[in-house]
Amino acid sequence: MRHGFAFALATAVLLVVPIEAAARPPAQQAAQPPAQPASGLPRTPDAKPNLQGIWQVLNTAAWDILDHSARLGVPAGQGVVEGNELPYRPEALSKKRQNFENRATADPDSKGYLLGVPRIMYMPFPFQIFQTPDYVGMTFEYGGAYRTIYTNGTPHLKGPLNFWMGDSRGHWEGDTLVVDVVHFTDETWFDRAGNFHSEGLHLVERFTLADPDHINYEVTIEDPAVFTRPWKMSMPLYRRKERNVQLLEYDPGLLSDQDQAERERKKTN
Repeated sequence: MRHGFAFALATAVLLVVPIEAAARPPAQQAAQPPAQPASGLPRTPDAKPNLQGIWQVLNTAAWDILDHSARLGVPAGQGVVEGNELPYRPEALSKKRQNFENRATADPDSKGYLLGVPRIMYMPFPFQIFQTPDYVGMTFEYGGAYRTIYTNGTPHLKGPLNFWMGDSRGHWEGDTLVVDVVHFTDETWFDRAGNFHSEGLHLVERFTLADPDHINYEVTIEDPAVFTRPWKMSMPLYRRKERNVQLLEYDPGLLSDQDQAERERKKTN
C-alpha cells in the first residue's frame, strides 16, 4: 500500500508541473534542455537554473559511502564523504558494526522499505526533477518514491513527526538550490554497509547546476545522537541523455522467483 500511495502522489506531482513541461514526453525533457542564455546555464521563466530532467549518479555510494574494496555482491568504490571518515560516537560505532554484520537481512533495502534521504539520491536508479516557482518535485524509479521540496517560503511542519523521506523546505542562494530536511524515521540507512542515523537527523542539501548536463550535489549531515560533529558528502549527478529515456518501474518489495517459490512451498507444508 505504501508504494501504491507513493506512486499515486508522484502522479499527482506530474499533473501540476508547468504546461510546457507536461506537454513534452519525459524523454524530450531529459534529452533537450532549454536554450541557454549568455550565462551558459538553462533557466526557467523565473530565471532560476533549470534542473528539470532525468538524472543519475555514477558511483558506489549506495553500497558504501566510504572507500571500500570489492566483496561478494559489492563493487569496489571510492567514498563520497569529505575526509573519508564518519565521526561516530563510541556507542553508535558499535551499532554500525552490528548493522554491517547483519546487513543481508537488516538493510532497509533488503526489506523493501523506502530508503529515505539522502540514500535515495545516490541509488543506482534514475530519478526525474520537475520545477515550478513554488516547489521542486522529484520522482524516483526506485519504489515509486517521490519528494516535494517547497520553495514558496512555507515553514517545516510542526513536530515531532517522522517521515521516510523527511520534510523538505528549499530556497535559492544565487544559482544554488539549498534544501533543509528534518522529521526523519530512524529506519533508514545511508548505505548497505550499515551506516545509520537517528530520528534527529538534519540535512542541508545543495543542488548547483554546473552545466546543462551536471548537477553538483552536496549534503551536510547533522545528528548529535549518532555523530560527534556534522559531516559532508558530495557527488555529481549526470543527466541521462539516451533517446526516449524515461523512468521505468522498480519495486524493491518484489520477491525473486526463487523466493516466491520458497514462500509457496512453506504454505503447503
